[in-house]
Amino acid sequence: MSRSSKLYNSDLAPTPSSKKNWGWFEIFNVWANDVQSLFGYTLAASLFLASGLNGWAVFLALILAGFFIMWLVNLSGKPSVKHGIPYPVFARVSMGVFGANFPAMARGLVAMFWYGAQTYAASTAVALLITGITGIEGEVMMLGMTGVMWVSFIFVSAFQVYLFWQGVDLVKRFLNFAGPAVYAVMILLMIVIWAKAGGGLFSEVGNIFSGGERTGGFEGLGTFGAFLAVFSIMVGYFAAVVINFGDFARFVKNEDEMKKGNLWGLVGNVVLFSFITLMITGGTIAIFGEYVSSPTEMVAKVDNLGLTIIAAFAFFAATVGINMVANFIPPAYDLANLMPSKINFRTGGLITAGFGFIIGGMWVAVITQMGLFPFVNTLGAILAPVFGIMIADYYIIKKEKLDVDALFSDSASGKYHYNGGFNYKGMLAWILSGYIAVGTVWPNILVLGLGDFFANLGGGGGYAWIIGASLGAVIHLAISKR
Repeated sequence: MSRSSKLYNSDLAPTPSSKKNWGWFEIFNVWANDVQSLFGYTLAASLFLASGLNGWAVFLALILAGFFIMWLVNLSGKPSVKHGIPYPVFARVSMGVFGANFPAMARGLVAMFWYGAQTYAASTAVALLITGITGIEGEVMMLGMTGVMWVSFIFVSAFQVYLFWQGVDLVKRFLNFAGPAVYAVMILLMIVIWAKAGGGLFSEVGNIFSGGERTGGFEGLGTFGAFLAVFSIMVGYFAAVVINFGDFARFVKNEDEMKKGNLWGLVGNVVLFSFITLMITGGTIAIFGEYVSSPTEMVAKVDNLGLTIIAAFAFFAATVGINMVANFIPPAYDLANLMPSKINFRTGGLITAGFGFIIGGMWVAVITQMGLFPFVNTLGAILAPVFGIMIADYYIIKKEKLDVDALFSDSASGKYHYNGGFNYKGMLAWILSGYIAVGTVWPNILVLGLGDFFANLGGGGGYAWIIGASLGAVIHLAISKR
């Protein structure tokens, strides 16, 4: 079967066996970098405080979320391990060879938003270093950021483009360095905080959090509802990587290596990172009498130049690491999928960097005003139905059978051509379930009394990902013939 230039280039082509050289350790490092970013810490710390639950109950919800996400990525990664195809090509199975451009670009746009957010987060580490060494803090210049912040932000943006431009192998080596480096600093920070807080921190930790009232959309929820919302928000945080995990799984030798990497890399890192977050957040409240959401602010409060320098380098490495994994490589593939003959992997990366720069620049003045949880939940809600549709289609409708050659053919008789290259049933399922999923975060967009239902449910749209993915699968199965 002939390969269409509208659907095929070397970046999208199935990975040959000779290039499937990733083992469990590479997957471990993908997750290590994805879990332990500055943004990830702030989100986890915020969940401990906003939920009003005992700190150890939140810790349990985060661990259960880790196991659930592992199950999801094992499902989405399997076809890519088997056939060597990236996410936008796999999406053609359920959406049609041209219809897949829509979920691919949705994933790309979500990644660009995250890219901007993480670039801003990484720049706070560079600003911490500049201020720690020079003592200069600077004054607010534009969009709520100081001169030092802008210099740091531009530096991080340029460094990431340089790193990406050197190719995937250098990115892989960078990830292998960044993963362990951050843990070393976070554990060091935990020990410093622990020493300052004194004995009894373990017993205090649960009490510190459970005394708080529910905020940030958790208002009105009972204990179980708050527990479920914490679980679901954490799943929503990983939604982007869950859907395009095939972009990494395509390089893995076999399914066993992928599963081993997902267990130790995802669940292991969520357990360790959440525990460190729990201890540091509890410790800072005990010492400073207030919640400090950002690790860079926390290091500044500890006021030790040696720790400041080490921490700044590690936080910078970690956050750039997650940006490469979750937010740079995927949209580069997704944009290449849009016009394979005109956009290659590198060009896609440059477009991502440009869009991300705008988002990051607006982060302080515009996006943070929206709130952390709605931001995470909205991006998760857009992608959740696509995951449900792809998985239901591949495992239930197609029974795990896939014709790889047909994925690159634009022939009207092609297996995945459907109606002019679009599977309207899959796309309808996405529109309906996506509308409801986003409506769980912003109930005022819903009609027929659904808005009131979700507004009364509480949780600030914390359940958006699970509702979206489940609806996507159910609606797709209901309207598609077996």
